[in-house]
Amino acid sequence: MNIINMKQSLLSNPLALILISSLMCSTTLAALSPPVPPPTSAVDILGILTRGGSFNTFIRLMKTTQLINQLTSQLITIKSGGLTIFAPEDAAFSQLKPGFLNMLSNAQKLELVQFHVLPDFVSSSNFDTLTNPVRTLAGAKQGKVELNVISYGGSVNISTGEVNTTINGIIYTDNHLAIYKVDKVLLPSDFFPTKIAAAPAPMLVPAPAVEVAKAPKPDKEKPLDDNSEPSSTQVVPSKTSASTKSREVSAVFMVMLIILIA
Repeated sequence: MNIINMKQSLLSNPLALILISSLMCSTTLAALSPPVPPPTSAVDILGILTRGGSFNTFIRLMKTTQLINQLTSQLITIKSGGLTIFAPEDAAFSQLKPGFLNMLSNAQKLELVQFHVLPDFVSSSNFDTLTNPVRTLAGAKQGKVELNVISYGGSVNISTGEVNTTINGIIYTDNHLAIYKVDKVLLPSDFFPTKIAAAPAPMLVPAPAVEVAKAPKPDKEKPLDDNSEPSSTQVVPSKTSASTKSREVSAVFMVMLIILIA
Protein backbone atom coordinates (compact mmCIF):
# COMPACT_ATOMS: atom_id res chain seq x y z
CA MET A 1 0.00 0.00 0.00
CA ASN A 2 2.80 2.36 0.89
CA ILE A 3 4.64 1.52 -2.34
CA ILE A 4 1.55 2.30 -4.38
CA ASN A 5 1.16 5.61 -2.64
CA MET A 6 4.86 6.43 -3.33
CA LYS A 7 4.49 5.68 -7.03
CA GLN A 8 1.35 7.81 -7.25
CA SER A 9 3.13 10.68 -5.48
CA LEU A 10 6.19 10.45 -7.77
CA LEU A 11 4.05 10.35 -10.88
CA SER A 12 2.11 13.34 -9.74
CA ASN A 13 5.35 15.31 -9.12
CA PRO A 14 6.91 16.60 -12.41
CA LEU A 15 10.28 17.35 -10.82
CA ALA A 16 10.64 13.80 -9.63
CA LEU A 17 9.94 12.49 -13.12
CA ILE A 18 12.73 14.66 -14.59
CA LEU A 19 15.28 13.40 -12.05
CA ILE A 20 14.37 9.78 -12.69
CA SER A 21 14.66 10.13 -16.49
CA SER A 22 18.04 11.87 -16.28
CA LEU A 23 19.44 9.12 -14.09
CA MET A 24 18.26 6.46 -16.51
CA CYS A 25 19.84 8.26 -19.50
CA SER A 26 23.21 8.71 -17.83
CA THR A 27 23.33 5.05 -16.87
CA THR A 28 22.53 4.00 -20.44
CA LEU A 29 25.28 6.26 -21.94
CA ALA A 30 27.82 5.02 -19.45
CA ALA A 31 27.03 1.46 -20.41
CA LEU A 32 27.40 2.20 -24.13
CA SER A 33 30.63 4.30 -23.93
CA PRO A 34 33.95 2.39 -24.22
CA PRO A 35 36.13 2.26 -21.11
CA VAL A 36 38.80 4.96 -20.77
CA PRO A 37 42.14 3.41 -21.77
CA PRO A 38 44.95 3.41 -19.19
CA PRO A 39 47.97 5.70 -19.73
CA THR A 40 49.95 4.57 -22.76
CA SER A 41 53.03 2.52 -21.81
CA ALA A 42 56.44 3.25 -23.25
CA VAL A 43 57.56 1.66 -26.47
CA ASP A 44 59.60 -1.49 -25.90
CA ILE A 45 62.95 -0.37 -27.33
CA LEU A 46 64.74 -3.63 -26.55
CA GLY A 47 61.92 -5.64 -28.10
CA ILE A 48 62.11 -3.56 -31.27
CA LEU A 49 65.87 -4.10 -31.52
CA THR A 50 65.50 -7.82 -30.85
CA ARG A 51 62.99 -8.18 -33.67
CA GLY A 52 64.80 -5.76 -35.97
CA GLY A 53 68.03 -7.68 -36.50
CA SER A 54 71.26 -8.70 -34.83
CA PHE A 55 71.75 -6.00 -32.16
CA ASN A 56 72.79 -8.22 -29.25
CA THR A 57 75.92 -6.26 -28.30
CA PHE A 58 74.11 -2.93 -28.41
CA ILE A 59 71.25 -4.35 -26.33
CA ARG A 60 73.69 -5.71 -23.77
CA LEU A 61 75.40 -2.32 -23.44
CA MET A 62 72.05 -0.57 -22.99
CA LYS A 63 71.21 -3.02 -20.19
CA THR A 64 74.54 -2.99 -18.36
CA THR A 65 74.77 0.81 -18.43
CA GLN A 66 71.06 1.05 -17.44
CA LEU A 67 70.54 3.66 -20.13
CA ILE A 68 67.49 1.74 -21.28
CA ASN A 69 65.75 2.69 -18.01
CA GLN A 70 66.37 6.38 -18.66
CA LEU A 71 65.12 6.16 -22.24
CA THR A 72 62.00 4.25 -21.22
CA SER A 73 61.15 6.79 -18.52
CA GLN A 74 61.73 9.63 -20.93
CA LEU A 75 59.35 8.14 -23.50
CA ILE A 76 56.64 7.67 -20.84
CA THR A 77 56.75 11.25 -19.62
CA ILE A 78 57.49 12.90 -22.94
CA LYS A 79 54.85 15.28 -24.32
CA SER A 80 56.75 16.76 -27.26
CA GLY A 81 59.92 15.97 -29.12
CA GLY A 82 61.25 12.48 -28.64
CA LEU A 83 64.37 10.37 -29.16
CA THR A 84 66.48 9.25 -32.11
CA ILE A 85 68.68 6.16 -31.75
CA PHE A 86 71.50 5.05 -34.08
CA ALA A 87 71.82 1.31 -33.57
CA PRO A 88 74.94 -0.54 -34.79
CA GLU A 89 74.56 -4.24 -35.53
CA ASP A 90 76.83 -6.91 -34.10
CA ALA A 91 78.82 -6.89 -37.34
CA ALA A 92 79.72 -3.24 -36.65
CA PHE A 93 81.08 -4.13 -33.20
CA SER A 94 83.14 -6.95 -34.71
CA GLN A 95 85.06 -4.31 -36.70
CA LEU A 96 86.45 -2.80 -33.49
CA LYS A 97 89.90 -3.61 -32.19
CA PRO A 98 89.83 -6.94 -30.30
CA GLY A 99 89.10 -6.33 -26.62
CA PHE A 100 88.15 -2.70 -27.21
CA LEU A 101 84.93 -2.82 -25.17
CA ASN A 102 86.65 -4.63 -22.30
CA MET A 103 89.20 -1.83 -22.04
CA LEU A 104 86.49 0.79 -21.47
CA SER A 105 85.47 1.85 -17.99
CA ASN A 106 81.81 1.78 -16.96
CA ALA A 107 81.61 5.55 -17.47
CA GLN A 108 83.04 5.21 -20.98
CA LYS A 109 80.60 2.44 -21.86
CA LEU A 110 77.73 4.68 -20.77
CA GLU A 111 79.12 7.54 -22.82
CA LEU A 112 79.48 5.24 -25.82
CA VAL A 113 75.79 4.24 -25.75
CA GLN A 114 74.65 7.82 -25.03
CA PHE A 115 76.66 8.92 -28.07
CA HIS A 116 74.23 6.90 -30.21
CA VAL A 117 71.13 8.74 -28.94
CA LEU A 118 69.84 12.18 -29.92
CA PRO A 119 67.58 13.91 -27.38
CA ASP A 120 65.15 14.86 -30.16
CA PHE A 121 62.97 13.03 -32.62
CA VAL A 122 64.33 13.28 -36.17
CA SER A 123 62.32 11.75 -38.97
CA SER A 124 64.06 10.32 -42.01
CA SER A 125 63.10 13.37 -44.05
CA ASN A 126 64.33 15.96 -41.55
CA PHE A 127 68.05 15.18 -41.25
CA ASP A 128 68.84 18.05 -43.58
CA THR A 129 67.34 20.46 -41.01
CA LEU A 130 69.90 19.59 -38.32
CA THR A 131 72.62 22.06 -37.38
CA ASN A 132 76.12 20.65 -36.95
CA PRO A 133 77.55 19.67 -34.59
CA VAL A 134 74.54 17.65 -33.46
CA ARG A 135 74.10 17.26 -29.69
CA THR A 136 73.78 13.75 -28.23
CA LEU A 137 72.97 12.41 -24.77
CA ALA A 138 76.72 12.08 -24.18
CA GLY A 139 76.94 15.80 -23.51
CA ALA A 140 78.52 18.79 -25.16
CA LYS A 141 82.26 18.35 -24.91
CA GLN A 142 83.40 20.50 -27.77
CA GLY A 143 85.39 18.53 -30.29
CA LYS A 144 85.07 15.36 -28.19
CA VAL A 145 81.51 14.04 -28.31
CA GLU A 146 80.09 15.74 -31.35
CA LEU A 147 78.31 14.33 -34.37
CA ASN A 148 78.23 15.88 -37.79
CA VAL A 149 75.28 14.77 -39.92
CA ILE A 150 75.09 15.47 -43.63
CA SER A 151 72.03 14.57 -45.68
CA TYR A 152 72.29 14.66 -49.44
CA GLY A 153 70.32 12.95 -52.15
CA GLY A 154 68.47 10.66 -49.76
CA SER A 155 71.70 9.47 -48.11
CA VAL A 156 72.57 10.41 -44.53
CA ASN A 157 76.24 10.44 -43.54
CA ILE A 158 77.39 10.60 -39.91
CA SER A 159 80.90 11.59 -38.81
CA THR A 160 82.43 11.61 -35.33
CA GLY A 161 85.93 12.72 -36.20
CA GLU A 162 87.08 9.11 -35.77
CA VAL A 163 84.38 7.21 -37.68
CA ASN A 164 82.40 7.88 -40.84
CA THR A 165 79.27 5.84 -41.52
CA THR A 166 75.85 6.04 -43.14
CA ILE A 167 72.29 5.20 -42.14
CA ASN A 168 71.34 2.08 -44.07
CA GLY A 169 67.89 1.28 -42.71
CA ILE A 170 64.93 2.35 -40.59
CA ILE A 171 64.22 -0.09 -37.76
CA TYR A 172 61.30 1.76 -36.16
CA THR A 173 59.63 5.16 -36.26
CA ASP A 174 56.56 6.84 -34.81
CA ASN A 175 55.83 10.38 -33.63
CA HIS A 176 58.30 10.30 -30.72
CA LEU A 177 60.87 7.58 -31.40
CA ALA A 178 63.04 6.79 -34.41
CA ILE A 179 65.58 3.97 -34.52
CA TYR A 180 68.01 3.79 -37.46
CA LYS A 181 70.59 1.15 -38.37
CA VAL A 182 74.20 2.24 -38.91
CA ASP A 183 77.13 0.34 -40.41
CA LYS A 184 79.72 1.27 -37.76
CA VAL A 185 79.98 1.97 -34.05
CA LEU A 186 80.07 5.72 -33.40
CA LEU A 187 83.25 6.36 -31.40
CA PRO A 188 83.72 9.69 -29.57
CA SER A 189 87.00 11.47 -30.17
CA ASP A 190 87.75 11.66 -26.44
CA PHE A 191 88.26 7.89 -26.42
CA PHE A 192 91.49 8.47 -28.27
CA PRO A 193 94.47 10.41 -26.90
CA THR A 194 95.44 13.52 -28.76
CA LYS A 195 97.97 12.63 -31.37
CA ILE A 196 100.98 14.90 -30.93
CA ALA A 197 102.99 15.24 -34.07
CA ALA A 198 106.59 14.31 -33.53
CA ALA A 199 108.94 17.26 -33.76
CA PRO A 200 111.19 17.02 -36.79
CA ALA A 201 114.72 16.01 -36.01
CA PRO A 202 117.09 18.96 -36.02
CA MET A 203 119.06 19.22 -39.21
CA LEU A 204 122.77 18.94 -38.80
CA VAL A 205 124.57 21.93 -40.24
CA PRO A 206 127.54 20.67 -42.22
CA ALA A 207 130.85 21.73 -40.76
CA PRO A 208 132.86 24.16 -42.87
CA ALA A 209 135.28 22.45 -45.15
CA VAL A 210 138.85 22.59 -43.88
CA GLU A 211 141.59 22.51 -46.47
CA VAL A 212 144.40 20.21 -45.47
CA ALA A 213 147.76 21.75 -46.22
CA LYS A 214 149.52 19.63 -48.72
CA ALA A 215 153.19 18.91 -48.32
CA PRO A 216 155.25 20.59 -50.96
CA LYS A 217 156.21 18.29 -53.71
CA PRO A 218 159.95 17.69 -54.01
CA ASP A 219 161.55 19.15 -57.04
CA LYS A 220 162.04 16.69 -59.74
CA GLU A 221 165.62 15.51 -59.88
CA LYS A 222 167.24 16.54 -63.03
CA PRO A 223 169.41 13.97 -64.73
CA LEU A 224 173.08 14.74 -64.38
CA ASP A 225 174.94 15.55 -67.49
CA ASP A 226 178.36 14.13 -68.07
CA ASN A 227 179.89 17.57 -67.49
CA SER A 228 177.78 18.48 -64.39
CA GLU A 229 179.36 18.31 -60.97
CA PRO A 230 177.75 16.41 -58.08
CA SER A 231 175.86 18.43 -55.51
CA SER A 232 177.80 19.54 -52.46
CA THR A 233 175.44 17.57 -50.28
CA GLN A 234 176.34 14.34 -51.96
CA VAL A 235 178.57 12.14 -49.79
CA VAL A 236 181.56 10.87 -51.73
CA PRO A 237 183.33 7.93 -50.19
CA SER A 238 187.00 8.62 -49.53
CA LYS A 239 189.61 6.54 -51.28
CA THR A 240 192.71 5.35 -49.35
CA SER A 241 195.85 5.14 -51.49
CA ALA A 242 198.12 2.04 -51.41
CA SER A 243 201.13 4.03 -50.27
CA THR A 244 199.32 5.31 -47.22
CA LYS A 245 198.38 1.76 -46.20
CA SER A 246 201.98 0.53 -46.56
CA ARG A 247 203.23 3.31 -44.32
CA GLU A 248 200.73 2.40 -41.65
CA VAL A 249 201.82 -1.21 -41.75
CA SER A 250 205.50 -0.23 -41.43
CA ALA A 251 204.77 1.98 -38.44
CA VAL A 252 202.98 -0.83 -36.67
CA PHE A 253 205.87 -3.22 -37.40
CA MET A 254 208.45 -0.78 -36.00
CA VAL A 255 206.41 -0.37 -32.78
CA MET A 256 206.26 -4.09 -32.26
CA LEU A 257 210.02 -4.45 -32.89
CA ILE A 258 210.88 -1.82 -30.32
CA ILE A 259 208.69 -3.56 -27.76
CA LEU A 260 210.48 -6.85 -28.36
CA ILE A 261 214.00 -5.34 -28.04
CA ALA A 262 213.11 -3.53 -24.85
